Amino acid sequence: MTIADAPARLAAAADASLRWHPGGPYSLHQTLGVLLRGNGDPSFSLRPDGLWTAFTTADGPVTLRLAGPAGSSGGSESGACSDPGEPHIDVQAWGPGSAAALADVPALLGARDDWSAFDEAGFHATLPRMVRDARRRNPAVRLPSTGRVVDSLVPTILEQKVTVIEARRGYRYLMYRFGSPAPAAGLSAPAGLLVQPTPEQWLRIPSWEWHKAGVGPQRSATVMRALRSAVALERLAALPAADAAAKMQTIPGIGIWTAAEVVQRTHGCPDSIAVGDYHLAAYVGAALTGRRTDDAGMLALLEPWKGHRQRVVRMLGLSGFRKPTFGPRMTIQDHRGH
Repeated sequence: MTIADAPARLAAAADASLRWHPGGPYSLHQTLGVLLRGNGDPSFSLRPDGLWTAFTTADGPVTLRLAGPAGSSGGSESGACSDPGEPHIDVQAWGPGSAAALADVPALLGARDDWSAFDEAGFHATLPRMVRDARRRNPAVRLPSTGRVVDSLVPTILEQKVTVIEARRGYRYLMYRFGSPAPAAGLSAPAGLLVQPTPEQWLRIPSWEWHKAGVGPQRSATVMRALRSAVALERLAALPAADAAAKMQTIPGIGIWTAAEVVQRTHGCPDSIAVGDYHLAAYVGAALTGRRTDDAGMLALLEPWKGHRQRVVRMLGLSGFRKPTFGPRMTIQDHRGH
């Protein structure tokens, strides 16, 4: 099967399929890339024939293949494609959760994300040149809304107060030990694609397995505490992002950093800022002023663009700017879990 033949053949073999039209420039990789927990995330697979992912819906697990024209998972879906029609994303689904997953695909792909106010001429003119230039070069970015709170919350808790490398290593270990094989998608399915454990499965993980994963008792206890309220947590997807973040923080061990990181993914929140992040404030300060700053300084710098602060941060990240690195490599002192 060639890449060009993939959409029709996979659609015929899938349990369900759809074609989504973004109505403008669109990049699947830039939009969904923020959902991956590193290149080794077992719930995702980036291949020439598309981006594959697996997760659990209310109706059961699902495997999704998402691809732009010619089956690409990279940048060719940004609008400049060989297809004479509109840019589009083809989606195929396998498994009992297929119908539920496809109903949520437009939101997952960023259909609810509206950049028109950000791109309005008067507002756009207030932005730093670095941000304006990054937006001009990256018109195909959308903020995804997964609607799956637990799937975002657990790996985010694992990232509290440790390096990203440590957190992702632990997450991979737990996924390989306790994740479930993705629903079969025939011979085309990526090998080793996994579905994250359900809340019940996470709760059954013994303490020594958390230890083997390098997850300390404080973080594992936070996961356990949160998932005892898993049903209530999933209902937060229906609330506005600010309300969902506030309710999340009523669970001990979940603070402003964790809640912000979650609603950025579950709600596509254009404004949430990860206060307490070890690197973010220094990065934003260096990008906007040439000097590092703290959380209060970062919030003051971003205040003129309140309502779009996450969009500004995303554009800074896509600008190519890298802050100077110097001083001690790592001494973590933050408040992400408080």
